[in-house]
Formats: sequence, structure tokens, C-alpha cells
Amino acid sequence: MSLDTGDALTTHNFGLQIDGVMVETLQEISGLSMEQDVIEFQQVSADGKPIIKKLPGVKKAGECTVTRGATQSAAFTEWISASIAGDMGSARKDASIIFLDYQLSEVKRYNLRNAWCTKVELSATKAGDAAALTEQVTITFEELTLG
Repeated sequence: MSLDTGDALTTHNFGLQIDGVMVETLQEISGLSMEQDVIEFQQVSADGKPIIKKLPGVKKAGECTVTRGATQSAAFTEWISASIAGDMGSARKDASIIFLDYQLSEVKRYNLRNAWCTKVELSATKAGDAAALTEQVTITFEELTLG
């Protein structure tokens, strides 16, 4: 069996998909993680020696922060607005963070089930400054799966 390891994935090409529609390209993603409880128990073996066993426990919900250039993207803005308004029927969406290769083909996908926005923070602004306006959006989710 041949093991093709290929090139390492690059981190400069990625975007956010909500309900299967690519709505936003992102500047930065941070804090994306998945965690699971560990159940530890002790028992005694047949020859009387203590044994410690570990089992997977409950998966934990998570969150991540995405930074994007502040745009007039209607889909993303509506999602943020529904979350802030507490309209959870509209706010909870399945989202994916998708990484692309140099040819813009999908190479890795992280699926966020029942995701919604919990925080929005604008970058600092200053009169006369030539910087782009950015938004940092914290997204919470119930489950992270690799796609």
C-alpha cells in the first residue's frame, strides 16, 4: 500500500460556509478546537493487580473566533443579527470552515453543528487612518466534526 502524504496544507486560503453556501472569506480563525471528557476507572485484574482504564466521555461544545473584513455580506450580517436578537430558530445554523489549496479546491473541512454568533467586535478606528475595518465574530457550536 502506497502512502501519499502530499504537501502540507497551507493556511492562507479558507472561508466560511453557512447552510451549504459560501458566504464569507476570512482573514483569521482562532480557537477552533474540539474536546471530549475522559472517563477514568480502576479495576482489579484476574491476578489481583490494579488496572486503570480510560474511556471516551461526552463531547463538549466549543467556540472559535473568526476575523473578517467588514463587508456588506447580507447572509453573514443576517446571521449575526438573528443571533444578537435571540432569534435562535434562525440563528442556529450548520456552518463549515473550509480550507482550500492553491487551485482553490477544497482540501479540509471542519463542520460546526448548530452554530451561532455570540460576540461581535469591531477593530479600532481612527480618523485619517488608511486601515481596513474588520470584525471579530465569536461563533459557538454544539459539535465539531471533520468532513
